[in-house]
Amino acid sequence: MEMMRAARLHAVGQPMSIDEVERPKATGSDVIVRVKACGMVPNLANVLANWETWYPQMPLPPRPAIHGLDPSGVVHEVGPQVVSIKPGDRVYVNPGRFCGACHHCSSGKPQACEYWTLGGYFGYNQKSMEMFARYPYGGFGEFMVAPQAQVIKIPDNMTFVQGSRMGYLGTSYAALKKCGSLMGKTLIINGATGTLGLGATLFALAMGVAKIYAVARGEALLERLKAIAPDRIVTFSNVKGSSGAFVKEQTNGSGADLMLDTLGAKAPLDSMLDAMGGVRRGGRIVNIGGTSGALPVDVKWWMDEQMELIGSVWFTAAEGMEIAAMVEAGIIDISIMSPMVWPLEKINDAISGVGKDEGGFTYYAVEL
Repeated sequence: MEMMRAARLHAVGQPMSIDEVERPKATGSDVIVRVKACGMVPNLANVLANWETWYPQMPLPPRPAIHGLDPSGVVHEVGPQVVSIKPGDRVYVNPGRFCGACHHCSSGKPQACEYWTLGGYFGYNQKSMEMFARYPYGGFGEFMVAPQAQVIKIPDNMTFVQGSRMGYLGTSYAALKKCGSLMGKTLIINGATGTLGLGATLFALAMGVAKIYAVARGEALLERLKAIAPDRIVTFSNVKGSSGAFVKEQTNGSGADLMLDTLGAKAPLDSMLDAMGGVRRGGRIVNIGGTSGALPVDVKWWMDEQMELIGSVWFTAAEGMEIAAMVEAGIIDISIMSPMVWPLEKINDAISGVGKDEGGFTYYAVEL
């Protein structure tokens, strides 16, 4: 029996321990990846401590659990039915797990599958327990097994640590695609300096958005964000007042074409509602943030203004491939984001050491 090291959570409230566990083997159309780096969710400590209270309908993986949402590494072994991935390939593993056979999966919308699960993180209903059983390995272990359909090749100019940022980049990119055509449009990004917001800004610029109204709290981070494209990014600190009113003023009363809400977990609804007031008649609002609660929206206004409100979760493997291609071609430059990296042995230091002072300009990873 071949063994490997993995960080496992045995009980909520306890630190993770580095355990020797059995190394997975490749069967069928599955792939074994030697993990080189795995992203650290900035909110992981909060999730592990509070998730089962916050969202009891959304299960965590059975304990002892190997967490780790955003793994990148090298293909070590492939099952006999794998056709396009080979040992030695540099890859990112999309942690989305789904049945692969329902109408949603067959239509290229796996996030709508009843079995949709984020491996190494959490599920969306009790059917996720089957996905956790089938793919129990998150990225905080030396090896993991994944379906070939979710293994994405990454270019040589993307490091493994940079690859571990793909989850947040992909979430932002997929949400922007749901906005429709972006060329020449105006866009509000609420929470623009955060982990999702910075990626959304980079992609929006690359995808042709003419003007971004970047809304956040801190002036210093907003200044850093504006420096990326001073002529196309207009910043506003919502500490100063209404972001919606500011955007309306900037657009001669019309409002922005589109809005992306990228606020963090448990962010107050007031900020999102206020920013929505800056969207023009017939506009589209896409939510990928962690704001939760009942949204008190006047449905008559919704109808009269012909507004669209769309929820977006994660991203597909195809969208991950598109991001990899953009990085390879230099269309987006992710080097603007700086990593903080810990070795696997320091996993608990990593969980407790994640800060928020740098917003999305800093990201966090564990190297293996």
